Amino acid sequence: MNRKEQKRLITLNQLERKELSLRGAALIMQLSERQVWRLLGAYRKEGAGGLAHGNRGRQPANALPAEVKEKVVLLAGGKYAGFNHSHLTEKLGEREDAHLSRSSVRRILQEKGLRSPRKRRAPLHRSRRERYPREGMLLQTDGSPHEWLEGRGPRLCLIGAIDDATNRVPYALFCEQETAEGYMRMLKVIVLREGIPMALYHDRHSIFEVSDRVPSVRQQLGGEEPRTQFGRLLDELGIESISAHSPQAKGRIERLWGTFQDRLTSELRLARASTIEEANSVLREFLPGYNQRFTVSARDPEVAYVKPENGFKTEEYFCFKDKRMVGTDNVVRFSGHRLQVLPSADRLSYAHCKVEVHVRLDGSLAVYYQGKTLDTRPAPLEAMLMRKTASTQAITGTSTRELAGVGVPRKPSPDHPWRGKFRTHLD
Repeated sequence: MNRKEQKRLITLNQLERKELSLRGAALIMQLSERQVWRLLGAYRKEGAGGLAHGNRGRQPANALPAEVKEKVVLLAGGKYAGFNHSHLTEKLGEREDAHLSRSSVRRILQEKGLRSPRKRRAPLHRSRRERYPREGMLLQTDGSPHEWLEGRGPRLCLIGAIDDATNRVPYALFCEQETAEGYMRMLKVIVLREGIPMALYHDRHSIFEVSDRVPSVRQQLGGEEPRTQFGRLLDELGIESISAHSPQAKGRIERLWGTFQDRLTSELRLARASTIEEANSVLREFLPGYNQRFTVSARDPEVAYVKPENGFKTEEYFCFKDKRMVGTDNVVRFSGHRLQVLPSADRLSYAHCKVEVHVRLDGSLAVYYQGKTLDTRPAPLEAMLMRKTASTQAITGTSTRELAGVGVPRKPSPDHPWRGKFRTHLD
């Protein structure tokens, strides 16, 4: 008997010995006179055991069956090992037909000594910044190099962006390394799907900013500031570039990587992904569910994305650009290639003209002059280069054009950074 029942027993004994009145016993036990009569009748009939609650020792009607608890413990330590409590609860409902609350799953695992694998540090006191009011006004972007495949495949870098107003992830992709090409491919999909955002918030990586670089003579004469290829792309699209000076300043994207390194890594493990193609496939299936669960409503329902104008040519923006001077023989030299510029309706000769060479994301080259594409074809080699490579050609059996990388696209090595590492689709 507990202390409360012991006190009631003493009071009922005093009532039986007529040392207390019924009203006095009711005041001491803080019960109504009717309830005192009920307890007294149970005491006279069953003794002290009649004062105990009738449900004592019984199994609650809403208690989880023991087999359900065992199933949760087995799945948490086996198939879903490494899943945090919230993620595990979702998977139990989606795939195992075990619809439980997160608190129930947490209680079951804690009873067995299984703690959540996600470690949390004590939060620091920081001032919270107000979110931007509209979706598309600010995207935070970053790359996260991590063992996403947990040793089943190569170490990858996840490049993505998160909307500051809604927490929505418009697009992300796995790359082998954090490169300007990866960010270009990410932004290209966002522009085609959603539109052009107003601003991009990023760290001070050399992909975004030029540090400790003196402007060239041409840039000084033209009043130009040194900028990276990705910085040039943002200027051309009219996207404001904002640099963060600390990881805490871009906390939204940093917290996103923490969530992805927990949830997405578990999804990749569950799918047994071992290649970059399989990882991107899992990521495409993961993002819609993540956005549905974690997206919040913006203060202003209007969208700030700007749709590209009609005739918008992505290949003219999302590429690497460099300026060259056309030779007297109308040949442009670029990275070992010789491109013969053909005459057009506007000009018969482009000798000594300053042109712009575009290296597109698919590896092809294009030459532009005053915003127009010029027709080109592979140019023959110079005589001096032909004599220099003649001996090598005789020994290796390789053609002169292949040795010079002219006329025949150079085949990159299997570990080349541009070889198949960004094979993603817009679907």
